[in-house]
Amino acid sequence: MKASIEREDFSERLQQALRNADYSPDSPTQLAREFNVRFSGRPITVHAARKWLVGEAIPTQEKLRTLAQWLGVPAEWLRFGSNSTEGGTVGDAGGVPVRFESADVKLIADLQRLDDHYRMIAREIIRMLVRLSRSKE
Repeated sequence: MKASIEREDFSERLQQALRNADYSPDSPTQLAREFNVRFSGRPITVHAARKWLVGEAIPTQEKLRTLAQWLGVPAEWLRFGSNSTEGGTVGDAGGVPVRFESADVKLIADLQRLDDHYRMIAREIIRMLVRLSRSKE
């Protein structure tokens, strides 16, 4: 009974992480395709991806790490859940590094796809916004 609840909870967190990263939580085909592009081991099947999404299975630790890295969430949160890492963001003034939300990871990937000229412009805009934000504090 406990194992089925763990699988269902994992499924909910996986679906949330997919939505946050602008992927459909309803497409095992897309999940398998996107996962396999990033995973160096044996590819998963659409059937395996469906089992993850509907709470029938939990991936191995190696696959969990790949999912977490791709979706920009902590692997521990994806597997076990935790209030302290809700939604994949962690950080405080005590020097703990901030973990990016899935949307931030997607934005960084988009930035990397730009040519050098547009990437430089985007960086300058971000630096300007940070300076403006700091001056208002």
